[in-house]
Amino acid sequence: MKRVYLIPNAITAFGLSIGLFVIFKTSLADSSRDLFSLLQAAAILLVIAGIADMADGAIARLIKAESEFGGQFDSLSDAVTFGVAPPLLILKSLTGGEEIGRPLTLLLIIAAMTYTLCGVLRLVRFNVKNAEKSKHFTGLPIPAAAAASLSAALFMISPLVREIYPFSLLQRLFIMVGIQFILGYFMVSRWKFPSIKALHFRVHSFYLVFGTGVVGVLVLYGILDYFPEVFFILAWLYLLVSWTLSFIRLLAGKRSKTLIDFEPEVQDNEEE
Repeated sequence: MKRVYLIPNAITAFGLSIGLFVIFKTSLADSSRDLFSLLQAAAILLVIAGIADMADGAIARLIKAESEFGGQFDSLSDAVTFGVAPPLLILKSLTGGEEIGRPLTLLLIIAAMTYTLCGVLRLVRFNVKNAEKSKHFTGLPIPAAAAASLSAALFMISPLVREIYPFSLLQRLFIMVGIQFILGYFMVSRWKFPSIKALHFRVHSFYLVFGTGVVGVLVLYGILDYFPEVFFILAWLYLLVSWTLSFIRLLAGKRSKTLIDFEPEVQDNEEE
């Protein structure tokens, strides 16, 4: 009889519950409610779900409680929480107020479906290829894609940004359509993205702890007072760093060993 471990799966269930709550709450939300407060509350909940997503795997490895059931459950949870909830929030934010017309609504739905389908395909490939054996992720992880997508939508309607440049509904719509297509592509792509597990710092432990503490205080201060802006910067900084490392690897050429871990994988015939 296969063992099913309680603690990691309970954390996964907690993350899934957050995703389901966001989906149901967004579907029932009154269109007259303040859009910014709705998106910000949902974003905070999904950040908590992202932390839970990292914690369940880490705890499972720590207590040696990894199981096939836990891996499948984690992927299904990610598909709902980070594959369905973010595009639904974006649809709600762009169609809950002014009328945008059927053609633009259809375009927005296609972009949302593309994002979700690519996210699910990425999770399936992760399970089939057992990507945990690699130092880095092949394809953009779906939690990172969710953070980038939702942070962009929240950033454009934040009070601070609206004072500087008020984005119109059409501008936000086309930007979000483009972002969802781009994120969908990178989720199913062969590009490499850094994994936190592969980070190694060759510095004295005191300086590492001190630096981490200072950065943590600054981030927490920013989150408390400027959550949309800090969330956007952190989410897209991960993408920019990943793209930069991959571009450097492409420029270095296959004969070079520079950033060899970020060499894009070749597609297997088995997946065709």
